[in-house]
Amino acid sequence: MQLEKIISISGKPGLFTLVTQLRSGFIVEDISTGKKASISNSSQVSLLDNIAIYTFDKEVPLFEVFKNVAEKYNYEQTIAHKSSENELRAFMTSVLPDYDTDRVYPSDIKKLVQWYNLLQKAGIINKDAFVKAEEEATVTDAEVVEETKAEKKPTAKKAAPKTEKTVAPKAKASSAAKSSVKSTQRKQG
Repeated sequence: MQLEKIISISGKPGLFTLVTQLRSGFIVEDISTGKKASISNSSQVSLLDNIAIYTFDKEVPLFEVFKNVAEKYNYEQTIAHKSSENELRAFMTSVLPDYDTDRVYPSDIKKLVQWYNLLQKAGIINKDAFVKAEEEATVTDAEVVEETKAEKKPTAKKAAPKTEKTVAPKAKASSAAKSSVKSTQRKQG
């Protein structure tokens, strides 16, 4: 699942896909309706790929939480985001047992549930979405290792021949320049 192009825009309901960038902002597409709209650079935007849920030990990326939800609910819709606080907390405990109950608020869980259901309804969450992403991550990790190995290989550097520096003598100011300075000083005084 590619969350790096899916965003949430403050003040606008739903989720959007980034289509293209403009000078003054972005063109986005609503994942539910498919309608395109433009947003300005001043809009508050959150990339789903950059969001994580607090646990007592670490922060778990939203991708992993969505994967847990999808596996628990067999890639189908979950509870409604308008469920009671107790139902939302029970849901969260079932998909991420060690989530930080003090730092993850019911409003955060509502967003999580709403976003998951929107992505599932749009066909973005399915069994293939999580498998492909894991394979891409593995390939990317392997590429990083190869690049790191290539960077560590010693390269032979040839020493540049030494050249002597020549210093040009300072030029004396011409008599014409001196006289123009004196005439300027007389006019000011």
